[in-house]
Amino acid sequence: MAGLGLRGPVCILAGKSARRDLESTWAATFGAVNLPYGVYAFGGECSVPEIARARAAAEAMGARVIVAAGGGKALDTGRAVAAELSVPAVICPTIASTDSPCSAISVIYTESGEVEGSRKHDRNPALVLVDSAVIAAAPLRMLVAGMGDALSTWFEARACIRSNARNMGGGACTRAVAALAELCWRTLQEDGVAAVQAMKSPGPVPAPALERIIEANTLLSGLGFESAGLAGAHSIHNGLCEAPEVHAYLHGEKVAFGTLCQLVLERAPAEEIAQVLAFCRSVGLPTTLDAIGLANLDDAMLARIAARSVIPGEWIHNEPFPVTAAMVAEAIREADRIGRQRA
Repeated sequence: MAGLGLRGPVCILAGKSARRDLESTWAATFGAVNLPYGVYAFGGECSVPEIARARAAAEAMGARVIVAAGGGKALDTGRAVAAELSVPAVICPTIASTDSPCSAISVIYTESGEVEGSRKHDRNPALVLVDSAVIAAAPLRMLVAGMGDALSTWFEARACIRSNARNMGGGACTRAVAALAELCWRTLQEDGVAAVQAMKSPGPVPAPALERIIEANTLLSGLGFESAGLAGAHSIHNGLCEAPEVHAYLHGEKVAFGTLCQLVLERAPAEEIAQVLAFCRSVGLPTTLDAIGLANLDDAMLARIAARSVIPGEWIHNEPFPVTAAMVAEAIREADRIGRQRA
């Protein structure tokens, strides 16, 4: 931060685990470069009220930089506060559970966990700092969820390319970004299982496969989704969040199932769906409704999920064909059937 010319006071917005694991590091490193800072305890949900509370705390500190440390929702909240105050954001993920760190987007939830919408900010973070040793010490489930989020990157990018949809910045997808998105999927297939094993049996330094998966979950997926665009998988995720039962599951876990639904919706080749299913099973990602808490999904809730997935402005309309709620409901049921059949 000092090398980039960023000056304090600094407001560090941090979740519980980030404060527990990193407060002593902050005291030493911020002190070493004479950057005054204060810590705001993140409340757990990237909601409009939480953003307002964090902004008030940052203003009280006279913050000129926002550092967000923790998981995806803490990062999204810090990014939103920095945007509202027109100050730089520094993003320090302590888990590799989503592809949000590099982006200029915050996903906004209600305080009870439903997706409310998203905000596109004017600037990307001034700095994204990922310490792979910190990521390696986090729970394995978080890394696997990050692979679920990254799993959607290539398939959603491909849908946007086919439909000539605009990316998150309003521009066109370049061949370079398409290549990064495809590399993301290839890296997951090549290194996912080895990264899981590395997390289960950690060595003195993170294993090369784990380093590559951290890169895929954060950088490749982050650049891929923002610069290519999103499509069905994330919209179906947003629809699934209508069901209270899924709130206990992580973003990437729901996106992984949403990716399977997207492929069914697109009538992708059976071989490709089988390949994605095999990957999900190999690393422990959900492939059925039961695996995300919806074993007893009734028709009324399914209709609500499907309707939420296709509201105007949702990313599912980047698919290269018109999508209706009935099509989404059918795809969800069929993806669940395939997942159970091949379990």
